[in-house]
Amino acid sequence: MIQGIGAAAGVAIGKAFVLPSWEWDLPESRLEAIDLAKEFERLYEGIRTSKHEIEFIRNEFKEVVGEEESSIFDAHLAILEDPVFMNEIQGIIERQYKAAEVAVKEAIDHFVTMFDLLDDEYMKERALDIKDVGNRLLKHLLGAPEITLPVDTQPYILVAKELSPSQLVHLNPSHVLGIATLIGGKTSHSAIMSRAMGIPLVCGLENNLKAPIQTGDMLIVDGDNGHVYIHPNESTIAHYCEIRTKQQHKKEQLQLLASVEAVTKDGIQINLSSNISSVKEMDMALKYGAVGVGLFRTEFLYMDRVTFPSENEQFEVYRHVAEKMGDGSVVIRTLDIGGDKHLDYFSLPEEDNPFLGYRAIRISLDRKELFKTQLSAILRASHYGHVKIMYPMISSVEEVRGANELLREAMTELDERGIPYNRDIQVGIMIEVPAAVAIADLLAEESDFFSIGTNDLVQYVLAVDRMNEQIAHMYHPYHPAILRMLRSTVEAARHAGIPVSVCGEMAGDERSIPLWIELGVHELSMSPQSLLRIKHRLLNTSAEEDKLIAKECLKMHTNTEIEQLLNDYHHSHRSSRSMAIEQP
Repeated sequence: MIQGIGAAAGVAIGKAFVLPSWEWDLPESRLEAIDLAKEFERLYEGIRTSKHEIEFIRNEFKEVVGEEESSIFDAHLAILEDPVFMNEIQGIIERQYKAAEVAVKEAIDHFVTMFDLLDDEYMKERALDIKDVGNRLLKHLLGAPEITLPVDTQPYILVAKELSPSQLVHLNPSHVLGIATLIGGKTSHSAIMSRAMGIPLVCGLENNLKAPIQTGDMLIVDGDNGHVYIHPNESTIAHYCEIRTKQQHKKEQLQLLASVEAVTKDGIQINLSSNISSVKEMDMALKYGAVGVGLFRTEFLYMDRVTFPSENEQFEVYRHVAEKMGDGSVVIRTLDIGGDKHLDYFSLPEEDNPFLGYRAIRISLDRKELFKTQLSAILRASHYGHVKIMYPMISSVEEVRGANELLREAMTELDERGIPYNRDIQVGIMIEVPAAVAIADLLAEESDFFSIGTNDLVQYVLAVDRMNEQIAHMYHPYHPAILRMLRSTVEAARHAGIPVSVCGEMAGDERSIPLWIELGVHELSMSPQSLLRIKHRLLNTSAEEDKLIAKECLKMHTNTEIEQLLNDYHHSHRSSRSMAIEQP
């Protein structure tokens, strides 16, 4: 058994196909000064071709796994536009009279070596992105073909030194049983994409592999525990066949819950809704039994375009989702760009800290016509289903009132155009900044509902950027300050008589369920993939027992104590929860 890093869960059993490493035959001769202009033009043409190719791949992959995972390729486009990377290439051509492909290869090696020397796992993983983009550019400069994968229908386990997102995006999940790579980690873009595609992945095998894996070798890839077996014996194969069968059986059993109401053993009902970014994700949400859409991230309608979407374009998407959801509610969050979400055609100011800058509702209130176009589209869709409006990143009563004033203007304009809409449409706000929690009682007077965005709330309350690997370990959703913020928000909503839901990552964390039951949160919204797992946990939950655990958590002084209690409680109940599920 070879120990690696389990980066995407699941078990794969099959024969290996070993992907060859990149090998380039580069010219050795120096350029003449008269040829520099031509060489720069070759470089720029290669960059243009690479950009178009990446954009095509991004849009193709988006159809498979949705908007968020496909945005990985935005980082690849950014590398081709990065002035530091491009200046390095141009400088080598200009000062050393080297061919464009040689300059690109040397620039790749320089930055990869620099990143690898850093004691930062995140930066090491970004080195692979540099290599991926650089190799794509090299391919176009050299006119080299892509390294192809098997085209027959015989499934295989893909083995590579490293696997780039550009290679992974072309894989057929029905042919690729699993993946094993010599280097890489859980935070790599390839690992993220493997998880999204449901392909088991073990990486980081290089230091523990005594002999190279050969094409045709029989392998077992255990993505849960990070184990790879080469030429396993019959008993090991039988053991993992049993595990794989149980995993598949568990998925099938969970799917039986899609139409079952999420009610605890002692009668407490929790509505489970889904966070979506596209119509495709809407189909997944319905498949897994979502009773509504708790968060429709509309900013993804604005991406992968050259201009803002028109009112009619937005209306058609919102209407389609509303009609698909039927009697269930659809909460449409207005445009939330800025921070880490940018539009190519909308220039945002350079900011030292964009997460605290010009973003979300601040942009909407500043760009009133843009905001009113979206509000009009949402209002029109409300005629076709149970649509609600939600404003993001609210920190003051003035912002809510200003947004509602523009909403009234949009209503008046629709009246003048004779277009129907729901005049009693509900309007709520995201609770995701500390200021909103502090004045939740005042905001409740202006709102029809609250939705707690735990991702940003944790980040802002603890002043921890969870994407910063140096301090990501300080990002604690179960910090006592967070639990107090949650309790304060729910109490303010209850006092005002308005509902409150949760739509951040904590909503999809089974350990959080005792907290929601104790606090009185009756709606959770999460990724479609989490719905059945959370529902199964609720069906096998005693609300009274959960409340006792949550009360203990609310008394504790440290996140370590809280997490330990929740972890112990979760694990002690996991084994007692039967997977035998009967349809009602």
